[in-house]
Amino acid sequence: MEFTSACPNIMECGFDNIRSLKVESGAWVGYEHTGFCGQQFILERGEYPRWDAWSGSNAYHIERLMSFRPVCSANHKESKITLFEKDNFIGRQWEISDDYPSLQAMGWANNEVGSMKIQYGAWVCYQYPGYRGYQYVLEADHHGGDYKHWREWGSHAQTSQIQSIRRVQQ
Repeated sequence: MEFTSACPNIMECGFDNIRSLKVESGAWVGYEHTGFCGQQFILERGEYPRWDAWSGSNAYHIERLMSFRPVCSANHKESKITLFEKDNFIGRQWEISDDYPSLQAMGWANNEVGSMKIQYGAWVCYQYPGYRGYQYVLEADHHGGDYKHWREWGSHAQTSQIQSIRRVQQ
């Protein structure tokens, strides 16, 4: 089946789950559960023949996607995000507009980010360096681009640990 818009519950479309997919255009976010809940996975143009192609890790064994939606503000030509050390945009801050496979190697002193402001674009934040671990897809148009606490990153957010970040590419 081909989709051109968000699907909050793939079971309503006659599927039990999704175990492979192909993204023809745009960038999408896949979710572990219906209603855009649970673990998030960025899905950019390409083929995803198995679950490990979208999870990027054997540590997070999620073999299905139950809902998905397009990323609305994916334009990596104009991307800017400000990371803050603490909740509510307090503490040391760092404005970036490029991909960083290791925030710590680029000067971010700790492994945690308390809050973020996204001025432009869409970003994928990863729990570990090298774009691994839990994924959080954050957009300028969601929450107005302001994420004042790490729990706002998604329904599955378990930690404020962010160690790599990259722009979503269309």
